Amino acid sequence: MELNTTTKLTAKDFITDQDVRWCPGCGDYSILKQVQTVMPELGLKREEIVFISGIGCSSRFPYYMETYGMHSIHGRATAVASGLKATRPDLSVWIVTGDGDALSIGGNHLIHLLRRNFDVNILLFNNEIYGLTKGQYSPTSPIGKVAKSTPMGSIDHPFNPLALCLGAGATFVARSMDRDPVHLREMLKRSNNHKGTALLEIYQNCNVFNDGAFEVFTEKASKKQEAIFVEQNKPLLFGENNSKGIKLEGLKPVIVNMDEGGISANDLWIHDEKDATKANILSRFFDDVKKENHLPRPFGVFYSEDRYCYEDVLQQQVNDAIAAKGKGNLNDLLKGKNTWEVK
Repeated sequence: MELNTTTKLTAKDFITDQDVRWCPGCGDYSILKQVQTVMPELGLKREEIVFISGIGCSSRFPYYMETYGMHSIHGRATAVASGLKATRPDLSVWIVTGDGDALSIGGNHLIHLLRRNFDVNILLFNNEIYGLTKGQYSPTSPIGKVAKSTPMGSIDHPFNPLALCLGAGATFVARSMDRDPVHLREMLKRSNNHKGTALLEIYQNCNVFNDGAFEVFTEKASKKQEAIFVEQNKPLLFGENNSKGIKLEGLKPVIVNMDEGGISANDLWIHDEKDATKANILSRFFDDVKKENHLPRPFGVFYSEDRYCYEDVLQQQVNDAIAAKGKGNLNDLLKGKNTWEVK
């Protein structure tokens, strides 16, 4: 990769000479395009950016980004990225992973990255299926999913990814989708601007093995009724011409019709990204769309918290150790503070 340090970068500068090898119509193409479009706006040199992936269709991403990158091993992109960020905190590190890679074999690594709060960005492509290995059900596949590994329908209860991440102590949680490029670009920029681990779940259509899994949220005929886009300090409104809203009765979200009963926007739930309790409730807007009176699926930033980053405190400890210059005692360290006398 030639280093470009003088001219202003464009999206084309982030396109490699590699043939993009995803199935025609795959949602990954849109995500790749939006990431390449956003990169020049970050004000970084290409040699300051690293994309790290695990295993899966999404994990081919580093081949297609003209930055530094690593196609690592299944479920371990988070571990590789943690090591890199700990030693090179100056780099902008992006983790590209899928629902199988991150939430199955890599689930343990994911939750510990979130609690440690390294300053990295996680792009979690969720297509509710194993695509690379040809269509087995994944940790996010809905109950009853008929796939090659579940011919009678899955009996596993699926993960709710954002609820899981909030429970693990994530400091930034958001959701977008491949078929809404404007919103996706905004969420990518918000993720980059967060100081800490930013988890962005992206609904991504696998048109070969799970086509249409999210079409109620993406298609024009149903999107306004089934999706709700949350914005800071704004009421939760959705439906045709924002004809419906969400209000809280205690801690229970309730759908109300805006043209009935004298309801105004002031009566509704006002979104606050700093409110952890409401963020957890919002993450539970996860009803089956076939269920009567189900809640709409939220998109946007659910939660954002300011908390120290692991690599910053680690570096401070290293600096303190260097400043001590031999004042420590190895024997005391090995012996520790607890001793026992054996008689």
